[in-house]
Amino acid sequence: MNKIIIAITGASGAIYAKCLMDALVPLNHQYESVGVVMSDNAKIVWETELDNKDYTKYPFTFYQKNDFNAPFASGSAQYNIMFVVPCSMGTLGRIASGISDDLITRAADVVLKERRKLILVARETPYNLIHIKNMETITLAGGIICPATPSFYSKPKTMEEMAMTVVNRMLDLAGIDNKSYRWGNSQ
Repeated sequence: MNKIIIAITGASGAIYAKCLMDALVPLNHQYESVGVVMSDNAKIVWETELDNKDYTKYPFTFYQKNDFNAPFASGSAQYNIMFVVPCSMGTLGRIASGISDDLITRAADVVLKERRKLILVARETPYNLIHIKNMETITLAGGIICPATPSFYSKPKTMEEMAMTVVNRMLDLAGIDNKSYRWGNSQ
């Protein structure tokens, strides 16, 4: 049974984290637990972009950013999927460099060393060479870079539908079954 970590950083794109958590609630038969850690900036960005504090209303366990007693700070807890969504370039850089100075970067380090699924939803444009090299390092270490780049062939009509095209892709990458638009299938 899956054990999932959701790390939310201060990059723009709080809607991706919201849509991921919304999508996971009804899929609770596919996981044992979900642990969430948000940076201080993530809370500010969420409140600015989404005009609410609804991150407090999800039925998941929330951890403080410096809580190294959180179960997923150790590989022995066997958390097997980690989403960093949205993933700031600063967080991505610290993960690529092996700097475990908070719970987000420590958990990512654990997931990589245990050869489990680390999915980073990079939210920056354009990329500079440092960003690209950091993404290469993480990819070579076994992580997955999933840019927050929506698709349009499903003809999304709202901002949430557009964000869900990325979230559904994230769920697919994690091996979590979800009902979403599939290219070539009539809907």
